[in-house]
Amino acid sequence: MKTILVSGASGIVGYGILRCLKNRGYKLIGTTIYNNSPAECFADIVEIVPGSSSAEYLPYLISLIKKYRINMLIPGIEIDMSVWNEHRKEISEQGAYVLLNSAELISLCLDKWKFYQKFAEYDTCYRIESSIEADYNKFNVPFIVKPRHGFGSKGVVKIESERMFEQYKACIGDTLMMQEYIGYEEEEYTVSGFFDYKSNLCAWMAMRRKLSGGGFTETAEVVSADEFKPAIMELADIFHPVGPTNFQFRRDKGIWKLLEINPRISSSTSIRTAFGYNESQMAVDYFLNHKKIVQPEIIKGHAIRYTEDFVFYDSNHI
Repeated sequence: MKTILVSGASGIVGYGILRCLKNRGYKLIGTTIYNNSPAECFADIVEIVPGSSSAEYLPYLISLIKKYRINMLIPGIEIDMSVWNEHRKEISEQGAYVLLNSAELISLCLDKWKFYQKFAEYDTCYRIESSIEADYNKFNVPFIVKPRHGFGSKGVVKIESERMFEQYKACIGDTLMMQEYIGYEEEEYTVSGFFDYKSNLCAWMAMRRKLSGGGFTETAEVVSADEFKPAIMELADIFHPVGPTNFQFRRDKGIWKLLEINPRISSSTSIRTAFGYNESQMAVDYFLNHKKIVQPEIIKGHAIRYTEDFVFYDSNHI
């Protein structure tokens, strides 16, 4: 029996991954910093760990690998992806496979401006013009400012006046960047691809989505992934992804524009699994079991996320 550790087990990505692997014959270890969370509903064992940026974290993680004889580690939060990427050699030396994208792509995606600079080296129609010059006249209004660091749509602000711009101007460059506002929110798409060690595209799936206030997919509709393939192939040639990789697009004047790449399993992974695309299982199959990944049959439909209650009764009431 393979033992798999998923970090961030109390968050939407972490427990989404656990849900995708549950009842498939694995021993699932979930880690979280929270004493009170729904993680135990999805993992066989839950371990409370130190904060990922603390000095105690890495030794504790290594102790868990040894204690449970972990075969694979899957990050469920961005900070773990970053920390594991910095220490992937030390973690891998414990005998566990660490599910991480290419080190270079992770590093680029941790700073959206550095990612843009790399992207700007190539003549491509998929790039959105960006800047770290605090110049209100740089782009047509509206335009957006967004954090250089972080994932998803958290912190993205649509600038519609110079007065509004002045609130963020001082932070542009160090922590924020500017970007053209393109397309419409109704034309936003999330595309997940699975890439082998040579960055060949093995499988992919696309959905049109609507975001929640927290920056996660709230509703999603399965769409044909075929029209995204040229964009995904070109982006793979530039950034060399490995394993599960998530691409966010908007359509602008008939052209796909890349909002960002998430070099990991995304928050909509449990939705994808419901429609036949289980990237967590693909990762186990490819990296642990050395199986070839082929395009799965995708079921058409749509999904809506909602809030669910998990109730834990005291033992004296059972």
